[in-house]
Amino acid sequence: MEALLTSISTVALAEMGDKTQLLALFLATRFSSKFQIVLGILAATILNHLASAWFGAQVADWVPEGWVNWLVGASFIAVGLWILIPDKDDSEESNVMKSGAFIATFVLFFLAEIGDKTQLATVILGANYQSVLWVTVGSTIGMLLANVPVVFAGNWLMQRINPAKTRIAACILFVVLGISAIIYPVM
Repeated sequence: MEALLTSISTVALAEMGDKTQLLALFLATRFSSKFQIVLGILAATILNHLASAWFGAQVADWVPEGWVNWLVGASFIAVGLWILIPDKDDSEESNVMKSGAFIATFVLFFLAEIGDKTQLATVILGANYQSVLWVTVGSTIGMLLANVPVVFAGNWLMQRINPAKTRIAACILFVVLGISAIIYPVM
């Protein structure tokens, strides 16, 4: 249960102001079918984060046991500090946009997630909890919590959320999780 709840909260907070959230806003302005956009986000996130959580769990098996908590803790702290740097929307008009809302969202969201903070957070969570299922479920729920409201109420919502304060809160959460992983290892 801890893996699920931690994955939900860390990924949802890390996603605030992230490039994939900006992409969700962009897609919501381009396509009328909000449901297809949400399904595209869901499918891309499940595939990407399943691979990420699995990779994290595998890496934890290769690293000497005494080092895992230090690597996980340091990684959480590094991602927390990285969160303080705002992302820019680097999406471009492409042929994929002509494929419809679901395909465009799936492809663009999957590609935008590669090497993203939330993907790296999912790798770290997978290494920390060694639970591919619950980390994937939690990180996917976290992504949906952060992106579905943007799809349905993007402009209105973005005017009311302070991205700087949200990034600071996410940074603090990641640093606390990092320190906690070092002091109180899960494994």
